[in-house]
Amino acid sequence: MIDPLADVVTLLQPSARHSKLVVGAGAWHIRRSDAGQPLYCVVLAGACRIAIDGSEAIELCSGDFILVPDAYGGAMSSAVPVPPGAPEAMPVALGAGEFRIGDSSGPPDVSMLAGHCSFGSPDADLLVSLLPRVVHVRGEPQLATLVQLIRNEFQDRRAGREVILAHLVEVLLIEALRSTAGAPACPGLVRGLADERLAVTLRRMHESPAKAWTVAELSKEAALSRSVFFERFSRAVGLAPMAYLLNWRMALAKNMLRRTNRSIAEIAERVGYGSASAFSVAFARHVGLPPARYAREQTRAAP
Repeated sequence: MIDPLADVVTLLQPSARHSKLVVGAGAWHIRRSDAGQPLYCVVLAGACRIAIDGSEAIELCSGDFILVPDAYGGAMSSAVPVPPGAPEAMPVALGAGEFRIGDSSGPPDVSMLAGHCSFGSPDADLLVSLLPRVVHVRGEPQLATLVQLIRNEFQDRRAGREVILAHLVEVLLIEALRSTAGAPACPGLVRGLADERLAVTLRRMHESPAKAWTVAELSKEAALSRSVFFERFSRAVGLAPMAYLLNWRMALAKNMLRRTNRSIAEIAERVGYGSASAFSVAFARHVGLPPARYAREQTRAAP
């Protein structure tokens, strides 16, 4: 079965760019000072809290994973209540990529792996817009296994630890993004897939992007009236059905232009256009330059 979320994650190309082990004790709070970079955190032991852009704080427990794919600010704090007016804590470097926060004496009551990830796709903004604003995963057996492997790597301190950790965190990111446990409140692809009727149409669009879809045909796939389908899809996914389809077709076309030697005509056919000229006009309107020029520029920019 076609998995639209896996399709998006594959094109997104997530990777772990930086990570650090943070241990904390007592009452503490700290604001994220590097907004603009995707943030992730996996709690290895204990508990803490995180609030994104002033929203209600989320309790994170041992084994929890959280990813903020977009450039939001946020704050983290101890599970222990922080006194009003308490100054922001300053992490103290312990060496080897490890930091301590809060009370410097006594055993830590929380440990977590936190850091930044990056998305290699030039379409990252488009693809991230299809994901939840915050990805919070709890109770997933595969993720728990990955968390245990990460915990073991930090504890064992064997040779090649950084390389192994980087790959484990990348797998963790992909597994978290693929997890559809619970429907998030914010619009996006995961919320659309949580709706059984809409999931059918999303899979069909990903399965057959070249088909000349219409709202009427998609609504039939969902067994909904055209007006109900349009409103329900737009509310859940955050884009109108045909806008979503256009964005997905253009993402596929960009990927083929970057990574294959297919002709413009062949790419046009694969993404649902009857001619190379019609595709070129649509691509230029959407991307800002013709597909041939886009391909040349991507080739020059490649390492």
